[in-house]
Amino acid sequence: TMITFSQSRMRAPDGRCKAFDHRADGFVRGEGCGVVVLKRLSDALAAGDPVVAVIRGSATNQDGHTNGITAPNGLAQRAVIERALRDAGVAAHDIGYVEAHGPGTSLGDPIEIEALGASVGRSSPDGTPCFLGSAKTNVGHLEGAAGIAGLIKAALVLRHAEIPPLVHFTQLNPHLEAKGTRLRFPTEATPWPPGGRVRQAGVSAFGWSGTNAHVVLEEAPATPARVGRDRDQ
Repeated sequence: TMITFSQSRMRAPDGRCKAFDHRADGFVRGEGCGVVVLKRLSDALAAGDPVVAVIRGSATNQDGHTNGITAPNGLAQRAVIERALRDAGVAAHDIGYVEAHGPGTSLGDPIEIEALGASVGRSSPDGTPCFLGSAKTNVGHLEGAAGIAGLIKAALVLRHAEIPPLVHFTQLNPHLEAKGTRLRFPTEATPWPPGGRVRQAGVSAFGWSGTNAHVVLEEAPATPARVGRDRDQ
């Protein structure tokens, strides 16, 4: 038996991705690509290369059996985040920003928030929040390039130590269970103070096939060259 689905029924009629908002009504298709240069940190520092961010760890897994191709598995999403944290050697409460998958769909958003709330969203000893973002609210769903777009955005958030607003977000979707978590949905540009710790961020990407990926990023180490560039900006 062939199973089919209509993308037109899943796309936002107004062409705006409203991730985690009460008006979320579908994803938005986009076109684009992204390129990053990966290099061993010690080699990059020795060569004097400009380092934007450091990949601390990553993980992938699979949704397994679900109700259909459009139905994510929240337990698998939570598991991949926790595995990436272990791979990175980073505590969940040290993550200050997550570039979420955030497609803006009525099914995907609540499942993702539940997984985030049960992992990086748990309360931290010092009460620091974890801000969320979604590049899809800016440029739409780039399909095969959606993950790299999120990685680039998270790296730039770390680079500039500023969390951008979640575009088109006005009021939290009542179907999202964020109460009691440290998850925050920024509506304006927010400085990211160091708070006595190295800034660290997570990036989530989930595919149609059921493949889930999560990457843990860390701000680039301070170097004389970088400090000089930051002062000149």
